Amino acid sequence: MKALITGGAGFLGLHLARFLLEKGWDVSLVDDFYRGVPDRDFEEVLRNEKASFHKIDLLERHALEDFDIDYHFIFHFAAIVGVANVIERPYEVLTRNYGLLENVIRFAKRQESLQRFVFASSSEVYAGSLKYGGLKVPTPESSALTLTGLKEPRTSYMLSKIYGEAMCEYSGLPFTIVRPHNIFGPRMGLSHVIPEMLKKIYFAKVGEKIEVASPNHTRTFCYVDDALELIYRLSTIEAGKNCTFNIGTSSPEIKIIDLVRMIAEVAGKKLKISPGKETPGSPRRRCPEMKRSISITSYRPKISLKRGIQLTYRWYKENIFDSGQVSAK
Repeated sequence: MKALITGGAGFLGLHLARFLLEKGWDVSLVDDFYRGVPDRDFEEVLRNEKASFHKIDLLERHALEDFDIDYHFIFHFAAIVGVANVIERPYEVLTRNYGLLENVIRFAKRQESLQRFVFASSSEVYAGSLKYGGLKVPTPESSALTLTGLKEPRTSYMLSKIYGEAMCEYSGLPFTIVRPHNIFGPRMGLSHVIPEMLKKIYFAKVGEKIEVASPNHTRTFCYVDDALELIYRLSTIEAGKNCTFNIGTSSPEIKIIDLVRMIAEVAGKKLKISPGKETPGSPRRRCPEMKRSISITSYRPKISLKRGIQLTYRWYKENIFDSGQVSAK
């Protein structure tokens, strides 16, 4: 099999590349290092003779013009993500995320043997329905989607993903849309709650006070290896074609303050964990209904939250905190 992964130097893209290479696939990675970095993990993946990398700005209309037309799978993971990025550059989020997808869909339509176009949407598409009280939790994929106010910067990311889903639906391509819910693991940068708190706790002194924003908001978290198995199965079986799926876990649903206590325990730090203010725009709950994805794939996530944090902490300690290697943005 032959696959192209956009955002290939990013968190999910590079993990997927390694996953597919282990299965013997030929994998082309495309990225412009807008967020991803050419670190040791990246270099290790490229040592595989079946992997290739292309530094390309996918916003350029003819960026993929000279590429092969015999890809079986295209995984479109390139996008502006991260709360800080979205709040600071909402217009860019809208225009870049749309432009990236449009160009990649145009490329996908040229393929002679395309089996699936996989689009990474987001759990953020449910935020409006949750805010206005019309959302069931755990949340099924069939939930009606409601926008938050257009004056709220976070709406830009949600809107770009909802529009992206619609583009896939009407593209005429064989597609699979995945909505990741709090996927975590090594090499995901430092702008997400688990690596952000890992860093804060690692460098904190014993007995130091750590303040936790939105302490009573709840989330479920899925380790990246489990997420990849679900994405792979949904992308390669007929039942996953032209459908939308949640990617994540339905339990345990944990308060952010309890998550931080678990991280401190894993890091072996005795700290004073105290509640802070709520983050504006942050959903109070986020938990996906996973019955449909599990039924179709016959796969249940296997790595516990604590075990996933241990694996993630080990990677960050060795590769970022102790070595000073550059992390993704």
